[in-house]
Amino acid sequence: MLTDDAITEVVRAALREDAPWGDVTSEALIPAEATATASVVAREDGVLSGVRVLLAVAREVDPLVEVEVLSADGSPFSAGETLAVLRGSARSILRAERIALNLLQRLSGIATLTARYVALTDGTSAQIVDTRKTTPGLRALERDAVVAGGGRNHRFSLSDAVLVKDNHLAILLAQGLTTTEALVAMKAKLSHTTHVEVEVDRLDQIEDVLAAGIDTIMLDNFAPDDLVKGVAQVAGRALVEASGGVNLDTVAAIARSGVDLISVGALTHSVRSLDLGLDVAIDVRSGRRAGFATGFAAV
Repeated sequence: MLTDDAITEVVRAALREDAPWGDVTSEALIPAEATATASVVAREDGVLSGVRVLLAVAREVDPLVEVEVLSADGSPFSAGETLAVLRGSARSILRAERIALNLLQRLSGIATLTARYVALTDGTSAQIVDTRKTTPGLRALERDAVVAGGGRNHRFSLSDAVLVKDNHLAILLAQGLTTTEALVAMKAKLSHTTHVEVEVDRLDQIEDVLAAGIDTIMLDNFAPDDLVKGVAQVAGRALVEASGGVNLDTVAAIARSGVDLISVGALTHSVRSLDLGLDVAIDVRSGRRAGFATGFAAV
């Protein structure tokens, strides 16, 4: 889902927000002819995501800035490792610095956290998937970061799949319809290619949902023992997704229950951005050199 156009749209909006009338500090302080070499350096271990975003930031700020990429999306890295090197106008590199780091740090944080969840499900058939609990405007980037970390994407938006949740069912049941009747009537309005998922929060709801011939059933906030029972009850008639109460302490037990999918909102809604820095050496044409390093946490 991550197209070049989607990246460009995010990057341009971020640059407009960060310097709507230019970078007054660099323009007043740094000579126009100064050039620089800047290294993106990891301050901690992690998994990389956002290489295409870094390239887009550099391109939008100054097409003459060269970017040498030393690590690919999805690659693990260690503290102290150089991930990319930028060369060109010092003003341009300083102009790009904050936006490039903010996005790289957040996306790499998502990839790193996803990789931790994936590692804890090793040896099971469960797959870690994301949710729609993403930062508005950054969904395509953040979900690409989930994939970089070894996870998979849930539906991208409200438009591309059906997910019937408890509030939907409550409204329908208040009108006197049974769960099965409501779901069958709904499916009659859909294309045969539309995936249908239904959320349940009790074991006794499962049969009525399966009777409608749905594709995936979500067991929401089930205890591990009830997940095992739910998987046995579904018995392969639909994919089984576990949701709610998923964290790094519980995900392994949830995976061992036999579910096919585990959706984790925390991958995108409460992730910590990684600490990446931009170490810059500015070369003023007079021959003098000034070196300095910046290692900001995302703001």
